[in-house]
Amino acid sequence: MTDAGAGLPSGLTTAWSRPVGWILDHLVYRTTVTGRTNVPTGGPVIFAGNHISFLDGPVMFGAAPRPMHILVKQEMFKGFLGRVLTASGQLPVDRRGDRAALQRCKDVLDAGRCVGILPEGTRGSGAAADINGGVAWLALNSGAPVVPVAILGTRQGDEHLDFVPRPGRRFHVSFGSALTLARRAGETGRASMDRAAQDIRAALAGHVQDTIQLSGQTLPFADHKDLTAVAGDAGR
Repeated sequence: MTDAGAGLPSGLTTAWSRPVGWILDHLVYRTTVTGRTNVPTGGPVIFAGNHISFLDGPVMFGAAPRPMHILVKQEMFKGFLGRVLTASGQLPVDRRGDRAALQRCKDVLDAGRCVGILPEGTRGSGAAADINGGVAWLALNSGAPVVPVAILGTRQGDEHLDFVPRPGRRFHVSFGSALTLARRAGETGRASMDRAAQDIRAALAGHVQDTIQLSGQTLPFADHKDLTAVAGDAGR
């Protein structure tokens, strides 16, 4: 369902799906939400969350004080689940690189709406040690503020990346202070992107650590694949 003439998801998509997100957060699981007042009450917003579980997107969606359209890997848009994602206004993205998906997100932001993104790209420890450049491109080209979102509890300890928590587990979602980024005079596009990505990564990583201290919940262990990637990067 799209808005006529705009190619955007209809505003009605989040009208029915937001209550479903609330039910997931507060009836299926027990989610503590902090920092809602940090979210601008109007205009476009980019929500940038850490990524530890496939539940992170839905949990962030249900906890946010404003509706959002979340970038979801295109492989999920198949069968019944794909129809649900489309009907709820979520946006498919090819994680190998998808400029068209980013442009569609910019169109959503230009319309004054909110976009959700998990810029680490894949599930891991959730410490935001690295993020992709898509969120920086969106922030610089839309002018929308970025709100870092810390998500804890959706995966713990050495639980497998595909682990589904039992109902009743306690989650914690915290919205940090909004960060607005802009290009600087005389700065190249590449330098602007690198700086913006580093600023967003630092804000998200710092907010995750602050939320750990606040909530008493910890991040899960990185899986073997993540540890191998880190070791490979260290050897370069």
